[in-house]
Amino acid sequence: MSYFGGLFSTVFERRFARAVSSDAKGRGINELCLELLGAQGEVSGSTLARLILDQYAGADETGKRAFFRFMMSDLEIDPIAVVESLKDYKDAPSKRSYRAYARASEPKRQELLRRLNQVHGGTQRLVSMRQDLLRMMHDDPTLEPLDVDFGHLFRSWFNRGFLELRPINWSSPAEVLEKIIAYEAVHAIASWDDLRRRLQPTDRRCFGFFHPAMPDEPLIFVEVALIQGIPNSIQTLLVDGRDPIDAEDADTAVFYSISNCQSGLAGVSFGNSLIKQVVADLSQELSGLKTFVTLSPIPGLAKWLAATDAPALANASVEARAAHYLLEAKREDRQPQDPVARFHLGNGAAVYAVHANADTSENGMTQSGGVMVNYLYDLAQITTNHERFVTEKTVAASREVRALSASVTPAA
Repeated sequence: MSYFGGLFSTVFERRFARAVSSDAKGRGINELCLELLGAQGEVSGSTLARLILDQYAGADETGKRAFFRFMMSDLEIDPIAVVESLKDYKDAPSKRSYRAYARASEPKRQELLRRLNQVHGGTQRLVSMRQDLLRMMHDDPTLEPLDVDFGHLFRSWFNRGFLELRPINWSSPAEVLEKIIAYEAVHAIASWDDLRRRLQPTDRRCFGFFHPAMPDEPLIFVEVALIQGIPNSIQTLLVDGRDPIDAEDADTAVFYSISNCQSGLAGVSFGNSLIKQVVADLSQELSGLKTFVTLSPIPGLAKWLAATDAPALANASVEARAAHYLLEAKREDRQPQDPVARFHLGNGAAVYAVHANADTSENGMTQSGGVMVNYLYDLAQITTNHERFVTEKTVAASREVRALSASVTPAA
């Protein structure tokens, strides 16, 4: 009976879905959205959501922008209702009055996004939709409140509790490996042989976060080299023809590339959790690992030097300039100017060492004159470093780096 009941239910759902699709033909995306918000049935709701996402995917730039403006204007909160419901809650706090306030203060477009997400593959399509939105916001700031709604929902949907850490190796599915090549954002992967050198040897590791709703799409991944000693050159780590060592003989784990893969998830932080989880897993797997460091680019250095007119900097060594930039160059909020520095220091790392001629690639020379930096993840100091950075904006650094920075006179 359960078999025939399920079969009947499936046939009914398909027929009902076809009827909804047929009825929706010729209707615009805005009208379908309003109907979706009023839909009560699960089948009709998922069918309408699929039709909306299909129409959006087939729209040109003008059509997509018009859709975002519809969401901004027609699915906005009612400020009067918000004020009145808040007054009711303040005068008589209760479950009913709080629910009324919560309902009034949430724009209808958030509920629309939730309902669009009920379609199979809807999460990935919504991530792509936000990628379009972020691009359009550059010349249309009026769309920015809509991005607040996307960000609010994505931070919940992509909470660390939903993410799965997976090792990525030469035996991983080809479609995943292809995406690693495409998404690598720090040190370009030139070929499949180049990828093999990073994944196959026993002293190399790669880990990525995945989401159940996007099982074949890495959200972020980190490449790790297991070596002896702290590295001072990316060329040494990536050189062709090197002799691998046994992973058990390594005393240092080097995070040499961290790449965010989904531009539609900008602002949703994964890196902090990723590094901490990888450190924990590697520490458990390989007891000989004592040091965890990065070999990181300094993407803002060249631009900062070009904009800074200080004789003392001009006369300083390359390493001293880089150290001074990492420790002293700040934004108005007292955060470091360099985005990679903000990331690692916010995670609780410390600026450990700077190296000249560490990245002689075209990109490395352009962004930092070839200088790279080690950020040290000292497990005993991570929490203290993080707290001091967040509360006092204090940059943790080794004595050597502080000495280099201090060698640049105050006039700089």
